[in-house]
Amino acid sequence: MTIKTTLSLAFLAVMLMSIGPAANAQLALSDDEMASERSEHILANLKYSIPPLREAFVVMGDISASETAGLDIGSFTVNGQVYKYLVTSDDATLYLLGADPLDITLSPQEIAAALAEEYRAAEVERLARHEDLLAFTDGMPVRGNPDAPVTIIEFSDFECPYCSRAFRTVEEVLAKYPNDVNFVYLNFPLDNHPWAMPAAVAALCAAEQDDQAFWTLHDGYFRNQQTITPANVIDVSREFLTEENSAIDMEAWANCSSNPGTESYAAAMSSVRSAMTKGSSYGVSGTPGFFINGLFVNGAQPIETFDAVIAEMLQISQ
Repeated sequence: MTIKTTLSLAFLAVMLMSIGPAANAQLALSDDEMASERSEHILANLKYSIPPLREAFVVMGDISASETAGLDIGSFTVNGQVYKYLVTSDDATLYLLGADPLDITLSPQEIAAALAEEYRAAEVERLARHEDLLAFTDGMPVRGNPDAPVTIIEFSDFECPYCSRAFRTVEEVLAKYPNDVNFVYLNFPLDNHPWAMPAAVAALCAAEQDDQAFWTLHDGYFRNQQTITPANVIDVSREFLTEENSAIDMEAWANCSSNPGTESYAAAMSSVRSAMTKGSSYGVSGTPGFFINGLFVNGAQPIETFDAVIAEMLQISQ
């Protein structure tokens, strides 16, 4: 999966701005130069009209006359897949075969301006989402430098195998960026993981008394995922807390984590549901889902993906 970032949109906009003026300044173009200029014009409009192409490596094929008057035929290749199109001789409309026609009248300068506006709009949306998530997670346990310029907020499921893989990646990230990054975990237990919900409630009940107790359970669940079941999740949780000598009232924790009749249990369950609603409102449908300063990164991505986004956010924050 390609991770689009606002920085890449801005970079593309700058690149597009360099296409037009030099070619327009030439008084006479050879046939090869005209063909190259035409391909560049079509490619710029294709990338603008079809966002997934913006970060793809696209190879433009030759353009030749078709059997239909006023239409030429061409092709381009993405990841080994060849796509054919018809284009009007005046380069006003492109018909991607098997799709709706595309308006390709935009100049490189117009495309650059439109992409710059997209970038500005995306930045406004990202910043608003970031501020909302920071407010939502205020007071929750935090790992890393609390004053770090980059905050990673994860919506996750303690029983999810992909989340277990992401857990190790997050550990690497926090070790690599001790001053620049902090981390907050939000519960998003999926229906097909039967012990994820009781684990989420137990962890929040621990957090009510002590942040470190929350992280004790968080780490214990992911490191022992294969041995936990719906039947033993509370007993195993108690063992994790006891082994770490957690300074919490175990009786109060037990009532909160496993007694549905208590107000503390209801509050913990409500917090889980609230987090799930918040995640869903921002497009989370599976786990894990990350928001890095408000930018959505979906799935258990490699550390290189986190490196790239963190570098972007650090640059923006300067």
